[in-house]
Amino acid sequence: MAGSGLVDLPGGLFTMGSDDHYPEEAPTHRVRVDAFSISPTAVTNDEFADFVAATGHITVAERPIDAADYPGAPQENLQPGSLVFTPTDGPVDLRHLSQWWTWTPGASWRHPEGPGSSVKRLGDHPVVHVAHEDAAVYAAWAGLSLPTEAEWEYAARGGLDGKPFTWGDEARPEGRIMANTWDGLDFPWRSTGESGYLRTAPVGSFPANGFGLFDMAGNVWEWTDDWWTTHHPDDAGSPCCAPSNPRGGDLEASYDPRQPQFHVGRKVIKGGSHLCADSYCLRYRPAARRPQMVDTGMSHVGFRCVRRSARTGLPLLSTAGH
Repeated sequence: MAGSGLVDLPGGLFTMGSDDHYPEEAPTHRVRVDAFSISPTAVTNDEFADFVAATGHITVAERPIDAADYPGAPQENLQPGSLVFTPTDGPVDLRHLSQWWTWTPGASWRHPEGPGSSVKRLGDHPVVHVAHEDAAVYAAWAGLSLPTEAEWEYAARGGLDGKPFTWGDEARPEGRIMANTWDGLDFPWRSTGESGYLRTAPVGSFPANGFGLFDMAGNVWEWTDDWWTTHHPDDAGSPCCAPSNPRGGDLEASYDPRQPQFHVGRKVIKGGSHLCADSYCLRYRPAARRPQMVDTGMSHVGFRCVRRSARTGLPLLSTAGH
């Protein structure tokens, strides 16, 4: 079970965010997190299978869909399933994600590429197609929690404050591949295959960061428990989180303004995935962050868990103006 081999982190001040990459990562600001413990890897298929066997949990991707919750959705999409990455036949306009993401009825954590696929030989790969609820219920069952965005980023940095990558300054130090990301520039149709993986890799296949944590960059995006915000707080002298909302962000503010018909909140996911390509999505960095609808799992989204101090049960999270 996850939680039996957590890595203890001391907490402290660190520089969160980036002013040099995507706008949602700015501005950089100093944040303090309390001490906590975190899983060295993402939750695996074997670990999730143990949870399902013990609890009978049915994931969001496996449940019947109520058409009233998705007005205007095509009838063929109103059945259990999830979004699966599908390589294109050639170069495409990278502004349109629908060209490589396919709604696949029957896709779930058990069938990561849709009906006919299985996790039989993927026990040590990160579980995917888990919605935020699935991750949170697993964490509670294990006596753990999902990390806040600040906790996750602090852990990912591995003690290298302000560095662009979890391992330092260069994407490939001395040519070494440090994470499971898209190989080459021809996303989403042709990978060079240098890393040896076209989809997920077994957890721990690439070097750990300075805290002994694996895959804090690439492999799968990971859920946090913070509601999405379009940027970090720009007043570094004020608390980032109101007492009534110790997690970051706000439910209403997290809705997607481009899809007003869907009142589905979005949480922050972190770390990038095996689909991050330098030519398209340079987000296999600790500062990188993306919104993910809480009811939507995908074939490149997973999670890991944390344990906090019994004294507070919540992280100490504040900004510092120095």
